Amino acid sequence: MSSFATTSVMVKPRRRPPVWLRSIYLKTLRDYRVPILGWGIGMGLVIVSPMASVSELVRTPEARAALVSLAQTFVWNADAIAADTVGGYATFKIGIFIFLIGIWPLLAASRMLRGEEDRSSLDMLLSVPRGRVRVALEKLAAMWTALFAMAVIVGVLAFLGGTALKASFGLGDALLFGLDLALFCAVIGGVALLISQFTHERGPAAGTTAGLLLIFIVLDMVHRVIPNTDWISRLSPIYYYNLSKPLVPTYGASLGGMLVLLALAVALSAAAVWLFARRDVGDTVPLPRWLRLSGRVAGPSRSLPEREWSLRSVYARSLGMIAVPTLWWTLGIAGGAAWMVIVVQQVEGKLKTLYTDSPFLTDLIKNLGGANAEFNAAFLGAMFSLLPLLLMAFAVTQVNRWTADEDDGRLEIVLSTPQSRPVVLFGRVSSSTPPTSPRRPWAWSRWRFS
Repeated sequence: MSSFATTSVMVKPRRRPPVWLRSIYLKTLRDYRVPILGWGIGMGLVIVSPMASVSELVRTPEARAALVSLAQTFVWNADAIAADTVGGYATFKIGIFIFLIGIWPLLAASRMLRGEEDRSSLDMLLSVPRGRVRVALEKLAAMWTALFAMAVIVGVLAFLGGTALKASFGLGDALLFGLDLALFCAVIGGVALLISQFTHERGPAAGTTAGLLLIFIVLDMVHRVIPNTDWISRLSPIYYYNLSKPLVPTYGASLGGMLVLLALAVALSAAAVWLFARRDVGDTVPLPRWLRLSGRVAGPSRSLPEREWSLRSVYARSLGMIAVPTLWWTLGIAGGAAWMVIVVQQVEGKLKTLYTDSPFLTDLIKNLGGANAEFNAAFLGAMFSLLPLLLMAFAVTQVNRWTADEDDGRLEIVLSTPQSRPVVLFGRVSSSTPPTSPRRPWAWSRWRFS
């Protein structure tokens, strides 16, 4: 008699993988679920907030005329069409935030393929029976789907805000506005995806695309400042984005402008996918010989940085890493503060008319800028009270690098040394404190003007 008892083995049925993991497209779209809601709602609120303010600014005919005249002063930024209406004023104000709108597609496209290569996760993805073109197209389709989902959220929020404020545009107009916005973002994403084929890391691709976005903004401004220069502005995709103003029913949307944006997005993305399919994974597209750096210049140094000051501690290394971003953020914030002082000085008369005719604006400026008797000092105080938000944005960008270090495996190298986690964390936090502490240049410029 055998001492072993045979028992029936209960075999559990294999669970199907979640629906989001059945394809690269769905997995990538799942990763975009938070940006879809965050950026969609954020951009929608950016559209709705000027709608709420314009209803308080045009209560009297004098205030309406002053608002139109003030918008004409900033015509270099955007066309002031029907600026005294809810939809027209919102369209005019969104021109200021066009750079912020292109940030997410810029970052998402630059790390779509190059970021996967940096983390070596693309090798594992390509080990399954899927071709490169299919992988790239599924990821690209997920980003485009995310952009159009954001467009729907923006359009619905704009419609709800316009309905509450009795605007003259409908749901179709609001959705067309979101579609125009999504097409522009798709173009910026295509530029970033194409540039990432020529860089070894995602950071330079994102930085180069951001620089090109600033150039596009300047090119779009040229034809509004210098007559007979439309041919220069046509080199910028923002020019074709501004051809459509669906929130202004008397102006409408431009089918030609939207088709140009769609063609640009498809062409740039197709070129990026074509280059990706024909280069080595982890490498870049070889440039022509006349664009390559010489071997003496391009060759990396083989000497170890033994006496480098930034390698003596976690604090010093963190401080060295944020030195260049701190410089550029400081110059940008200081330049923005100086620009605000100059602009307020030039349009003080028109702003004062709106200030006196709108009780809502009067209370808002007094609460933000303090109970100052002079208008210019109160208005500048209100404007400068918003500048700490830029410092918060700078701090957030630096904190995001910590998670990037963990994702890329660099944090494991630091923690392998005899240093505890609290010491490493304190070194990173303390390195971000000095760059965000000084506020004296703002206070000096405010005192100097008043």
